[in-house]
This record gives sequence, C-alpha cells and structure tokens, in this order.
Amino acid sequence: MDNKEISQRKLLGIAGLGWLFDALDVGLLSFLIAALQKDWGLTPQQMGWIGSVNSLGMAVGALAFGLLADKIGRKHVFIITLLLFSIGSGLSAFTTTLAMFLLLRFFIGMGLGGELPVASTLVSESVAAKDRGRVVVLLESFWAGGFILAALIAYFIIPDYGWQSALIISALPAFYAIYLRLKLPDSPRFQAIKTKRSALQNVAAVWSKKYRRETVMLWILWFCVVFSYYGIFLWLPSVMIMKGFDLIHSFQYVLIMTLAQLPGYFSAAWLIERAGRKFVLITYLLGTAASAYFFGNAESLSLLITSGIFLSFFNLGAWGALYAYTPEQYPTEIRGTGSGMAASFGRIGGILGPLLVGYLIAQKTSIDMIFLVFCIAIFIGALSVLLLGKETKAMELE
Repeated sequence: MDNKEISQRKLLGIAGLGWLFDALDVGLLSFLIAALQKDWGLTPQQMGWIGSVNSLGMAVGALAFGLLADKIGRKHVFIITLLLFSIGSGLSAFTTTLAMFLLLRFFIGMGLGGELPVASTLVSESVAAKDRGRVVVLLESFWAGGFILAALIAYFIIPDYGWQSALIISALPAFYAIYLRLKLPDSPRFQAIKTKRSALQNVAAVWSKKYRRETVMLWILWFCVVFSYYGIFLWLPSVMIMKGFDLIHSFQYVLIMTLAQLPGYFSAAWLIERAGRKFVLITYLLGTAASAYFFGNAESLSLLITSGIFLSFFNLGAWGALYAYTPEQYPTEIRGTGSGMAASFGRIGGILGPLLVGYLIAQKTSIDMIFLVFCIAIFIGALSVLLLGKETKAMELE
C-alpha cells in the first residue's frame, strides 16, 4: 500500500469519526424528543421546536463556518465545530428546563451545521478526481454508523438509565476525535491559494452569473432534502408511538430501519463513479419519495418496517451523493462559502419540517397526508437536479 493510499484512509478515518459523532447527536435527538415528551409533558409544538432550534443553529453554523473555512482553512474550522457541539451536548445532559435545553441545542446545531459541509470540502480537495465521489460518499457512510449507535444507546440506555446518560455517552468520545484532528493536514488546494478574498467577495462570487445556475439548483435541492429528512426522521420514533407502539418497541423498530442506511450509502458509493452524480441523486430521491408515501400510508407492522427500511436506504444514499456533488460546483476560492451557503439555506427547511409536523399533528392531520407533503418536496428536489444540474463525475476541481 503506498503513502497516498494510507493518507487517504487516514483522512477518511479522522473526518469520518467526527461525522459519526455528528450523526450520533442528531440520531439521539429523535429519541430524546420522544423521551422528553414523557418526562416533561411536552406538547407537539414544543417537540417540533426542539428539532427546529437545532436546525436554526445548523443554518447559522453552516453559513458562518463556511465563510470562515475560506478565510482560516478547513482544518481549524473542523476542530472548532467539533469542540462546540461536544461541549454543548455534554452540558445539555444537566438541563432541567426546556428553555435551557433549546439554547444549548442552538449551539450544538451551530457546530453540527458548520462541520458537515467543511468536512466534505476538505475530503473533496484532498482526494484524486477518479476517487472523489466514492470517498465522500464513504465519509457520509459514517453517518449511518453514528445513527445505528444512537439507536442502540436509545434502546439500551434511555429506558433504564434516562436520557441524560445518553447525552453524556455521546459527548465524551468526541474529544478523542478532536485530539486526532489536531494532527490532520489542511487541504492542499486551500494552502495553494496565494490571496484570500473577503467574505463579501466570496458571497458575491457564489451568486455571480458564472455560478448562478449551480447555486439555484443546490439551494432548491438542499432545502427539499433537509426539509423532508428532518421532518420525517426527527419524528420517526414519535410517529411510531402515534401508530400505537410503546416507547421500547418504537425504538426497536427504528433501530431495524436505521440499519438499512449502511447499504444505502455503500450502494451509492459504488454507483456514483460508474453511473454519475445526477443518476444517483435523482434515482435515490425518487426512491425516498415512494418509500415516504408507503410509510405514511402503512397500516400493518410489516409494511411499516419494510417501507421504513427503504426510506432509510434511499434517503441516506441521496445524502451521500449530495455531499459529494455540492463542493464540485465551485472553485477552491469559494468552495467553503458556496457549500456552506447551500447547506445553510437547506437548514431553513430543517427548521420548517419538524415545526410543520408538530403543527399538523396538533390540527389532527393524518400521518399519510403529512408524509405526502414530504413526497412532493423530495420530487421537487429531484426535478431541480434533472433540469439545472451538470454531471461532475471524474471532473478535476477548479
């Protein structure tokens, strides 16, 4: 094995470990919402606000840290963001009020939202064009590992030891990832830039005539994907409870569905360098829309779990392709800004999705009608890629 392969694996491992802890935190949140509803007697609207405040923090973090990544480098932002959400997650275990929990969720969200686009940008810029899509999707696959870990912690820890224990467990290992990250080199492409432009110049460049089509496509795509993902997955355990299952069985069924995320990622990683980014994104988004429709309409347990498995498979495969596709739309000088702005706009969808579900449930809207809204949103996202997207397979980054 040559040094290049070793460094690529090392980069993937270190970046992926941080991604895993991100997913662990987001994954636990859906279970925490269900547990807090029992402990604190939350209304559906209050439950929706927990997910939405998290996404509000992610929107602010993606924008702020995306701009910062083009100023001080990918590596430093990578460390700051992980530190922010690790400390916030640990502190939130000791909260006794919803207001303080929401405040800490905002800061945790900032760290999460800032890290994800910066991590994919760093990996994109450090890997050869022929491997880039596959490696970024494999980076995304660590998300499934974190989500599976979250489901396991929720199933084995929360019912017996409480949600506070789950938060402490999720925060502690992240500090090891920070230690590893200190030894990580920054992106060679970023280091090669001689003159750094101002944040305002970078924002203007993202919306310049040359990149306007790519920016419009990404913003529509990100909004639709994030809106549907957080609307569906943050409410998944709670929806299972509404369909008549108790807390333990709901967590158990969601764990089964979550396991399907891994083959979703790996199949997308295999296809993305063969069939291309556009094919993977459109196919997996349409698969997500169909699965969401059947999940919302499922009456029997077997159909509920089967459609939930396909929902996880297609949705997370699409996420992998999204993170591979986004940094490829811009040159190095504005890559962090462009990726961060698209992710930030997408997080507005993440704010609206959980709030909308909470509102619709309070209005006695049926689950099948709620999931139909997400089906339409995902279809619009696929349409934006089909009509406005360009193929970037094996393309050298500018």
